[in-house]
Amino acid sequence: MHTLIIYCHPYQNSFNHAILDAVQQSLNQSNLKYQIIDLYADDFSPVYSTEELKLYHSGQTTDLLVEKYLKLLKMAHTVIIISPVWWNSVPGMLKGFIDKVMKEGKNLSHIVTKLGVQGELKNIKKCYLITTSTSPTFYIRFFNANGIKKIFLNQTLKQLGFQGRSWINFGMISTTSIERRKKFLKSIRLKKFE
Repeated sequence: MHTLIIYCHPYQNSFNHAILDAVQQSLNQSNLKYQIIDLYADDFSPVYSTEELKLYHSGQTTDLLVEKYLKLLKMAHTVIIISPVWWNSVPGMLKGFIDKVMKEGKNLSHIVTKLGVQGELKNIKKCYLITTSTSPTFYIRFFNANGIKKIFLNQTLKQLGFQGRSWINFGMISTTSIERRKKFLKSIRLKKFE
């Protein structure tokens, strides 16, 4: 079992990439093994083709990255997702990752029962979602219905079996000071992702 980082940002000089570096430093300091899924670097297509969608209920895929990503998820005990918040939600690339990689079927990501979706990814004991947003965090939580936490973390990922879900957001990314950015990155480097 290991830690899996899912990184979703297209720009290598972004603050999200600095967060990725800080997370790796934390994991290295704790001597934890990890792998990275870099959705943009992998040129992952979040779009369903007609052929791909036809295979959904069989648990099969036409996309080799889907197979690879699901295998990595099945081996992980900790998942760290690093992503911006765009238009009050996760980016389309990350949503497409969930849409395509989460395959229905026993020993895949989930099964559907009369009571709803039952997650098969119970091996994931901890999940950290680290985001950046233009809006302040309090705005997302209290004035924007807290959709990231309520829907993405506590509905979607919960249904898939992810346990120990938590959200860390760095708000006001466009107008914040360098000192505040450095302080946040330091807190990430010092965090124990276990």
